[in-house]
Parts: sequence; C-alpha cells; structure tokens
Amino acid sequence: MEFRTIIDIPHSAFQIEPHDEMLFVGSCFATEIGRRFQQEQFPTTVNPYGTMYNPASVLHTIERSLPQSPSQAGVKPTWVFITLGTNHVYREKATGEIVDNCQKRPAALFQEELLSVEECAGYLQQCVNVLRHYNPEVHIVFTVSPIRYKKYGYHESQLSKATLLMAVEKVVNHQLYYFPAYEIMMDELRDYRFYAADMIHPSEQAVDYIWERLVETYFSASAKQWLADWHPVKQALNHRPFNAESEEYRAFMDKTMLKVEELRKKYPTFARQKMEIT
Repeated sequence: MEFRTIIDIPHSAFQIEPHDEMLFVGSCFATEIGRRFQQEQFPTTVNPYGTMYNPASVLHTIERSLPQSPSQAGVKPTWVFITLGTNHVYREKATGEIVDNCQKRPAALFQEELLSVEECAGYLQQCVNVLRHYNPEVHIVFTVSPIRYKKYGYHESQLSKATLLMAVEKVVNHQLYYFPAYEIMMDELRDYRFYAADMIHPSEQAVDYIWERLVETYFSASAKQWLADWHPVKQALNHRPFNAESEEYRAFMDKTMLKVEELRKKYPTFARQKMEIT
C-alpha cells in the first residue's frame, strides 16, 4: 500500500561536481537552499542584492551580478538556481520602472501589477540570454517557491504560482531544468508538521528533505562523495566546547584541521577556495 505520492524527478544529463560555483537568485526559499550549498563548501553567491520575488527583479539581480567583461569582478557561476515567488510587481509611477524594493517609501508612489504568463516567460528568457552570453555552458535550474503569500489571499497566491509554473514551462529546454520544490511541498509533504510555526514557511525538516531530493537529482557521484567526506569534518568544526582553552579541545581542533588538510589534498577545487564555517 502507498500512503503518500512521491514526485518523480528525472535525472539531468549534466550534474553538479564538487565545488562548482553556484548563484542563487530569488525568493527566501532560494536563500534557504543556497545556504545549504555554502555549508557544504560550494562557492555560492546568494541574492547579492537582496531577496527577489518576481521574474523582473530576478533579471535585474542577474544583470547586476555578472561581470560586464572577463577582466571585471563579478560572480562566475557554473550553475544558477532561480526561485520564483510571485508574479506581483510594483511599478514606480514617476518612472514607470518595476522596482525591486520600495525602500519603505509611501505606497502611493507605486502601482501594483500582475505579470502575465507571457511577460513572466519573457523576463525568464532574458535571464537565460544574459547568463548564456556570459557562459554558453551555464546550467540553469528554475524552481517555484512553495511558500504561500498570505497577504494576497491563498486563492490569489495559487493563481500566482500557476502563472509562474506556466511561464517556466515555456522557457525550459536544453541545459535548463525545472526542480519541483513546489510540488514536493504541496504533494509529498502535505502535512502541517512539515511547516514552521507560521504555517506558511517550510519547516527545517521539510527543507532538509527537499535538499536531499535535489542532491539525489543533480549531484554527481563525486559530489555526493564530497558530502560524505565533508560531513564529519563539518560537524567537528561546528562543535561548541565547554572550555575552548582546554588542552583536550586544542588537541581535538588540531586533529580536525589535519582532516581539513587531507580533504584539500583530495579535492584540489576545495584547496583553492576559502573555507566557510556557518
């Protein structure tokens, strides 16, 4: 007997390798998953200009993040995850421009609009064009955030998600993927125990599960081996001692740093980057 429905996710032809450079842009769900990559020591940039919810604002972030030429500074991702939250946008009346952040200015200065499926798809295709202009081999994964927007009303939130899903469907093709985080949350994890206290955001356990499904789908065998090798070292580095000055703890940390050096020898890409402890 089957007591829950499992979302079938096809494996991608291209897979994430140890320490590939990542860029996450989009809603707060992008921040959650991007943080996981940072914890696993992938060089990862997460929402460098703040959380973005709609396709137009995601495009603005991507345009600002990438270097204008190879000699300029900027993120240089191999993989880009774009997480969409809503098709609601705010246009400044004085300029006619869609703004990414109202910066607490009076609401009367802005006009709220809904992007159509075609408009959302157009912005997403521009994201793809900009990323591929910089790197024709970049891999782009679209997701739709499972977080509902209470302020719009739950019915309106569902209509917004449907618009985004249809827009992504128009864009996805070779080297472009759709990861069903939204469907996993709505179908596999359809129980309030998988939600945080606000009954809207996924719980830590739910994010853990979605992360596991993502690893299962996109990580190469060597990337999965890296996770296994790094896990005990990460736990040791995150250990909080009762007495950080004790001889026992110093010996423990010396042993841990030897393990870090062993990993640097085994994984040259890890050796070339700054280790991040979170």
